[in-house]
Amino acid sequence: MMCHFLMDGRALLRPLDQACGPRPQRSVALQERMNRQESGGMTLIELLVVVAIIGVLMALLLPAVQAAREAARRAHCANNLKQIALAVHAYHGSHGRFPPGNVVGEAGSCPGAQGNVRLEDRANWLLAILPYLEQNVVWQGYDSEAYNAGEPNRIICQTYIPTYTCPSDLDADQLAIPASGPAAAHRLNLPYMPGSYRAVTGRSDGWRFLDSSELTSYPDAWRGPIHMIGAFGFKAERIRDVLDGTSQTLLAGESTTRTRPGWRTFWAYSHAHFSLSAVTPQPRILWGDYDRCLAAADSENPGRDGPCKRGWGSFHAGVVNFARCDGSVSPVSTSTDMDVLAALATIDGGESVVTPP
Repeated sequence: MMCHFLMDGRALLRPLDQACGPRPQRSVALQERMNRQESGGMTLIELLVVVAIIGVLMALLLPAVQAAREAARRAHCANNLKQIALAVHAYHGSHGRFPPGNVVGEAGSCPGAQGNVRLEDRANWLLAILPYLEQNVVWQGYDSEAYNAGEPNRIICQTYIPTYTCPSDLDADQLAIPASGPAAAHRLNLPYMPGSYRAVTGRSDGWRFLDSSELTSYPDAWRGPIHMIGAFGFKAERIRDVLDGTSQTLLAGESTTRTRPGWRTFWAYSHAHFSLSAVTPQPRILWGDYDRCLAAADSENPGRDGPCKRGWGSFHAGVVNFARCDGSVSPVSTSTDMDVLAALATIDGGESVVTPP
């Protein structure tokens, strides 16, 4: 487009932007918008806003993702206990009895003492059910006549078994040295593979436990489904011995600790309580923290460290998974009624349990 001017009687044609005066100035915002439209990009401020929004969304979603993952781990853990319970029943079907927790020698002696290395150091219940968990090759590699911590069995005792490990547990596939017994640091200093589950030997008063021969007496009515055999006339139990009802009797549960890993579960270690635990009616045994449990020992929580060594615990928030003698698995709240839980630990205690914890 051109603009006409008359100068000295002559017509002059000039471009509009030169002849008609300056064009109106565009606003800065309009200019930036047009530049952005031309370039197709974003300003630095807009980019920072987008990044901030994404960060907020991630912060909101992360707890949900973590909760979903923990729910999956907890379900996996419960399924492990289910498989263990079914394997125990399969063992019972083949042998007519539950597997022995461990096999001990003469009553009243210290387990694993020097000069008596065979004492309590044969196969425990978790070794015995391996063939029923499709781990027959591992079981065949174990020499039941040899010392548990002896050279022939060391490879087996250091083998990782996925079914025996809760995916929420810490360092579950890392070898560690048990805190007591023949494998302890002050003896053989022999590492074992950790586990996550222990059998229920029965109830306790904080002093008496049915997992070794180091006791002087134990009430018959307190016994659980899987415990030591060989002392005081105790034998492996049968399903028909579970007179309290299989759905009202605990079989096995989670046992771990956040502190003192030497006191955690070691699935193949046949010494005393490392694959066996009891229910002492004290809340501290469900904390899954050895140091905290020990610090809480007092006149109302007798037994000093005994209940802590045989405690239960998990890394699931507020619950511990337990399998029952009927093969079912359910979570138990860490704030449950401990008298009810102790009643569920016996097979013939005659307790009346109305509702499970």
